[in-house]
Amino acid sequence: MNQLVECVPNFSEGRDSKKIKQITDAIESVLGKNILDVDMGADTNRTVVTFVGSPEIVSEAAFQGIKKASEIIDMRKHKGAHPRMGATDVCPFIPVSNISMDECVAIAKKTGEKVGKELNISIYLYENAASNEERKNLSTVRSGEYEGLKKKLKENNWKPDYGPTKLNEKAGATAIGAREFLIAYNINLNTNDRTYANEIAYELRERGRWKRTGNIEPFYYKGEVVYFKKGKYPDGNSDFVASSFKELSEHYNEKYRINLKEMYEGIGLDTKNLIGKPVYKNGQFTNVKGLGWVIPEYNRAQISMNLTNYKVAPIHEIFDAACEKAEKRGIKVTGSEIVGLVPYEAMKMAAEHYLLKMHKSSGLPISDLMNVAIQSLGLCDVGDFNPQDKVLGMPSINGELVNKRTFDFIDEVSRDTPAPGGGSVAALSGALGAALGTMVVNLSISKAGFEDKKIKLNKIAIEGQKFKDALVKAIDEDTNAFDQVIKAMRMPKDTDNDKEKRKVAMETGYKIATKIPLNTVKECRNALKICSEISKLMDDEMASDVGSGALMAKAGAEAAAYNVKINLRHINDKTFLDNTTKELSELLKECQIIADKVQQRVEKSLKAI
Repeated sequence: MNQLVECVPNFSEGRDSKKIKQITDAIESVLGKNILDVDMGADTNRTVVTFVGSPEIVSEAAFQGIKKASEIIDMRKHKGAHPRMGATDVCPFIPVSNISMDECVAIAKKTGEKVGKELNISIYLYENAASNEERKNLSTVRSGEYEGLKKKLKENNWKPDYGPTKLNEKAGATAIGAREFLIAYNINLNTNDRTYANEIAYELRERGRWKRTGNIEPFYYKGEVVYFKKGKYPDGNSDFVASSFKELSEHYNEKYRINLKEMYEGIGLDTKNLIGKPVYKNGQFTNVKGLGWVIPEYNRAQISMNLTNYKVAPIHEIFDAACEKAEKRGIKVTGSEIVGLVPYEAMKMAAEHYLLKMHKSSGLPISDLMNVAIQSLGLCDVGDFNPQDKVLGMPSINGELVNKRTFDFIDEVSRDTPAPGGGSVAALSGALGAALGTMVVNLSISKAGFEDKKIKLNKIAIEGQKFKDALVKAIDEDTNAFDQVIKAMRMPKDTDNDKEKRKVAMETGYKIATKIPLNTVKECRNALKICSEISKLMDDEMASDVGSGALMAKAGAEAAAYNVKINLRHINDKTFLDNTTKELSELLKECQIIADKVQQRVEKSLKAI
């Protein structure tokens, strides 16, 4: 399976589009056209670029982006509203599919070391890649910003992880790390009263309400009621909490143009006694930040959240909890909204959750799983949700052959061209075998009498879909298997040296071409196993489908084996020949044993009907 990593570097330039174009061009020189988003902010003077790719490509693309930024951005002249400490301020690597957090940490360290060494930029590792607990928090790493770096770099406890201890005055410093995918997620309510959205947000998010104990005084502002104890300085309209009344007053004056001191004293509140730190009670979910707001465009209130670890706080659990809390308040959740992208795994988890609640199998095609998740979470409530555009890392098979209509594919096989040939047809046969076996599994889950077998059946169905998809992919892979052989055939053969090079290349090409149908035999064996598992549990009325599936899978294995054998004739490497022949023989023997057992069970069931 292909590994996919997301990278979201933040560059300290948000006003000059030509400079940003130079940076994105540098990234695309490595990456190709996989930049997903470029978000420029003039007030913050900052641009966030989002791109995805394989680990090696993403690391090099990030390096080239950081390099270009260091060349064209001068931090000595930079001003902006957002905290920053370098031309490339921060560069996180995020696991999307088939890659672990530890692997992303390794990418961050590799990239950081290269940037520090080759570009002479001080690098701090943060979040999951941090070298100590203090450096996990990005705001702590960035404290003092660019202006404080010269002094900071002289402190022993702030020695950079990579790069110089002397300030690169033009480029500043960069934080490079690894973190989980951040999902921007909103839940929609059937009201335009923000109070409800705020109340539910406080109950859902990690940092919940202020504890209402001790000397409590209410303060009313714009219809909102904010309760606070002496020493608490909350902004009732946002998540801001000040450590002093002076700080809170400055915040209100800057954000709302309100003289808070005059307003408090106007309602008889003694501002001199407000000292101390806020105390909170916990909300239901960790790794969730949220608040309520009203969206005029939708004429409704939303619970707006950032999910910083969807594996700990899954979307579906948060959605269900919001529905429950809304119901208690006499209001309804009408649906939800994902802003930006969402990992495939998060959507898959949601689909499996709701299918389980329906007592249905989750061993379904990917498109079906996405439809279940979209409908269950109401993701089309306020706009369209196209999984092709919104779901990151969603498995897909884009082969030319597999996307043809059945009639067109059969016609293509019948033409006077060598491909697609027996190998592709063998893979198709195996895929149909896996599909038939999986169909029976999925049908059985909903049938009476299979209640105690649902967990086992669901596991078989998930495996069946996996084997089916692998065989579908092999349809095109087999046709493309001879690319290396064809390239070798076209090599020059004028001299003895040319002939020897061509001969070696030909054998290498045939080895590659041999491994693909050999893998098809393995996957057909796996398809047979699915048919075997369900043949032990099946209803007698479904025996013909199971038997047909097993025959198709066995035929696919034997047909793919012919393609292995015909390629072996062109290979002289004795070790490769012996190992491949032995492996093929064992696989075919296993296929025969499984097929015989399935046939026995099928024949017995058919006699019982």
